Amino acid sequence: MTAASTGPRRGFLGSTFHSLGYFNYRLWFFGSMVANTGTWAQRVAQGWLVLTELTDDSGIAMGIVTGLQFLPALLLSPIAGVNADRVDRRRMLMVTQGSMGILALCLGALVLTGAVELWMVYGFAFALGCASAFDGPVRQTFVSDMVQPADLPNAVGLNSTSFNLARMAGPALAGLAIAWVGTGWVFIANGVLFGATILALTFMRVDELVPRVVVPRARGQFREGLAYVRHRSDLVIVLVTVGVVSSLGMNQAVTQGVMARQIFGRGPEEFGVLGSIMAVGSLLGALMATRRRNPRVRTVILAAFAFGVASFLSALAPTFWWFAASLVPVGFTVLTMLTSANATVQTSTDPAYRGRVMSLYMMVLLGTGPFGAPLVGWIAEVLGARESILVGAVPSILVAAIAALWVRRAWDVRVGYDRAAPRHLTYEGPRERAARAAEEGRESS
Repeated sequence: MTAASTGPRRGFLGSTFHSLGYFNYRLWFFGSMVANTGTWAQRVAQGWLVLTELTDDSGIAMGIVTGLQFLPALLLSPIAGVNADRVDRRRMLMVTQGSMGILALCLGALVLTGAVELWMVYGFAFALGCASAFDGPVRQTFVSDMVQPADLPNAVGLNSTSFNLARMAGPALAGLAIAWVGTGWVFIANGVLFGATILALTFMRVDELVPRVVVPRARGQFREGLAYVRHRSDLVIVLVTVGVVSSLGMNQAVTQGVMARQIFGRGPEEFGVLGSIMAVGSLLGALMATRRRNPRVRTVILAAFAFGVASFLSALAPTFWWFAASLVPVGFTVLTMLTSANATVQTSTDPAYRGRVMSLYMMVLLGTGPFGAPLVGWIAEVLGARESILVGAVPSILVAAIAALWVRRAWDVRVGYDRAAPRHLTYEGPRERAARAAEEGRESS
């Protein structure tokens, strides 16, 4: 039997790294980590290029670049989601990853030759967003092609671990590289590193990929996906919560840059360090997610609330190093929210709709950026850097509180103490009550 049909033995690398027992997933994990290191380095280089070389510390320009990069996710996600349910995902990822690598190389060449202008960066940000819009739903759902359904939450958590290991290394390396050789070479390096993902996809064992439902071409398929989500209140709660937090709270590319420059007067090395320090918290959140076998909506809501509180406190940090330290809980809470949301959506969605539902998830995660990022950038420039963080922290707290109240009323959620394990809370929502009713039915029969 193939690894795809049986899965790795549970003892392999323990429960935390269990999904690495799949050969294909192992290739994907390390290839993505290399490519993501370059991507995070490019984000820092792009921000520094706009802030210091093409403008005079313009938060508005930073917000526009971020917004243009995420606008295609809003415009193209309906097509991208249907595409993810139809195509060979492995081949599609080769196309999208290659496209993003070529864009990075071209932008790097413009910077190195001194020909780059701000409008060009805007154009490249939009083009990169177009490639990412098609890449996102395919990349997210491709995880389910490499591992068995029972291991999907673990694989999603490991994806975030790989992503955040890269996030720890990428910004710090970018800060050093910018100081030593300039921003142009960072873009070039990122373009080259996309080759790691393409190589991983090339050498996968195609016969070990998990068979999946391929949706035939037909009209109205995205509307079918919308109808499916509309009748799933748990998915609606996740999408609304993630949408509010991502649009206003997850703008660290803007807020960290202006905090480092305007409030603390720091250079590119410290700017890069901020991203790496936040990634420490994100990595801890990702590692915890690998051990979470049953992701739930309540985890998404609690993490969103905690993220708002952590962000609020970070805005009040009196010194650079206090601000840097405050980013650890910010990273931990936002990553916990995102991994729980991702795993909840993927594991609870009918496989035939998974691509379309994940495209909606990517739409609210990334597509709200064109509205939130320019607003946050404008607030940073007009009101101040600290206020640009607060405008994300307060709504995050509010949406989590409202979601919790709605869930409590609509789902009749009950929380109590387990006498057999008095240190732990028990939780019973719709899913738990349905499982208990089924079990009681089997016992009575």
